[in-house]
Amino acid sequence: MLYRDAGVDISAMDKVKRRIAGIARSTYGPQVLSEVGLFGSLCRVPKMHDPVLVASCDGVGTKLVVARLCGRYDTVGIDIVNHSINDILTLGARPLFFLDYIAHSRLAPEALLAIVKGLGKACRDSNCSLVGGETAMMPDIYRPHDFDLAGFIVGIVERKKIIDASRIVAGDILIGIPSVGLHTNGYSLARRVLFDKARLKVGSRIKGLARTLGEELLQPHRSYLKPVLPLLGRIHALAHITGGGFYDNIARLLPHEVSVVIHKKSWRPLPIFRLIQRLGDVPDEEMYRTFNMGMGMVLMVAPAQKDRVLGSIPGSRVIGKAVRGTFGVSVI
Repeated sequence: MLYRDAGVDISAMDKVKRRIAGIARSTYGPQVLSEVGLFGSLCRVPKMHDPVLVASCDGVGTKLVVARLCGRYDTVGIDIVNHSINDILTLGARPLFFLDYIAHSRLAPEALLAIVKGLGKACRDSNCSLVGGETAMMPDIYRPHDFDLAGFIVGIVERKKIIDASRIVAGDILIGIPSVGLHTNGYSLARRVLFDKARLKVGSRIKGLARTLGEELLQPHRSYLKPVLPLLGRIHALAHITGGGFYDNIARLLPHEVSVVIHKKSWRPLPIFRLIQRLGDVPDEEMYRTFNMGMGMVLMVAPAQKDRVLGSIPGSRVIGKAVRGTFGVSVI
């Protein structure tokens, strides 16, 4: 019996991996000291006075189901890289390198390559090196055409420039930066409403949406690195609005005796969120606890910095304020 008889074709995977290696090399900067294919990857730490490494790990979640239904795999690699970059950005870090994990049953080689091309594109756009990863074929774990995608990122920041939310005070202004859609959170609820309850299809055309439903749901997670990085010295805190929505992601930052009031009428949610809420009869609080509602990153700044930040980030707007109190986050 051969390994192929048990459902794992090593020869086919080796061919894919050779093509993947070329994509990874296209993201390398001078800090990468190793070649693709070793048991580990070597990366030089940039010269800094007191460097601190910042690491994060995450996955794309059930957005992958939508990718499979659409037969489109070129956006989910962008999703996991940009999601991870935004996470470490909240601590003031810029990305150094990224590693991916793809597990599947029988994904076509072109689908795997499309995923990695997305990874490579997002890494190049953010000056981050895709230094390695793992592609595992596991036919007894995943059904045919099912797959999972996760990633691990390492970034760096000067210790004195770490953003740890300790500067938050009552009176700080909350500034929201627009998202382009659901990003990578809330898809289990979105799919249940749109596909199971409303019986829509990924190819459905719906009034108010500029593209098909599947294309709308696959809009790539936006990276906030370029607009936010030059302003980090002016920011007291950043919240990446992912799982847990506004309530959980902002509450985790707040010091004792400081709470936040968000005015939901200060922006208009994207049409896809209004569609989900209407078709699913989803309560307002549940929407703002699950989705980003059109604001993917929230900055907390002193009032004196408000105009400078708003003028530097197109589309940004004031969405709330930090106040004295212990109620946490209120969306009104």
